[in-house]
Amino acid sequence: MRFIATAVLMLVASLGFADQHKLPNAVEADPDHYTVVFENDVIRVVRIKYGPGESSTMHSHPANCAIFLQGEGGEMKMELPDGTSSMAPANATGVVECGDAEGHLPTNTGDTVVELILVEMKGLEKAM
Repeated sequence: MRFIATAVLMLVASLGFADQHKLPNAVEADPDHYTVVFENDVIRVVRIKYGPGESSTMHSHPANCAIFLQGEGGEMKMELPDGTSSMAPANATGVVECGDAEGHLPTNTGDTVVELILVEMKGLEKAM
């Protein structure tokens, strides 16, 4: 099983793009874990880093692609706006995954740092 993206994408599909817009974006909601490293009119590149046991607040992302930097062996819990949650192991370094717009609250439940680069595609609901 891959990092949360695969499992969560199926669950959030029913929530719709409009619902995720009601949530703050990740950088505004949680600047301790999300840092903008590049932005233009089309994309925003965000560095994400969660230490062991660290959690965020409920937030949203537009369609995106993630490049995993570290975290293999770790585990993440992803809570969705409807209150459901799922657990998944973190992806290995170098894995790239793309996902549709979503809202969630991540928690690093493992004992390793989870770090990735997220390329958000502004205004897009679907990544593929």
